[in-house]
Amino acid sequence: MIIIFFKLETKSPDMEISVEIKRSPEFKQVYAIGAIGGHSPYDFRIAFYNDSPKTLGEGSKGVATMERTIETEIILSPLAAKELATWLTDHIKDYEKLFGEIKRPGSAPACQGNPASPCVSAPIQGYM
Repeated sequence: MIIIFFKLETKSPDMEISVEIKRSPEFKQVYAIGAIGGHSPYDFRIAFYNDSPKTLGEGSKGVATMERTIETEIILSPLAAKELATWLTDHIKDYEKLFGEIKRPGSAPACQGNPASPCVSAPIQGYM
């Protein structure tokens, strides 16, 4: 179990809030290659998924079949979604400073503007 303590700033100089962060007994980590979702006036929903080949080049005339498995879904308030977007943006900037730009498959200059190029990325990541 990981426990982290930190202090929150408050508007009152006499008040100090300590926050204890710990993992729930049901905590689990999930690796995902993508996310889908949407929003309503009340919340944002993000479903994280993995793809795995069911058949590639087999079956009916070489039609590839991929199985997309939704691993988990997160439901956020609009404020929490905005805070997540800020957190992700900050961490992506830090990552790219250390390791270089994160490039989407098919974004190399030779690939751009040529739909027949083998560089064009399919919506199924990592398999085509």
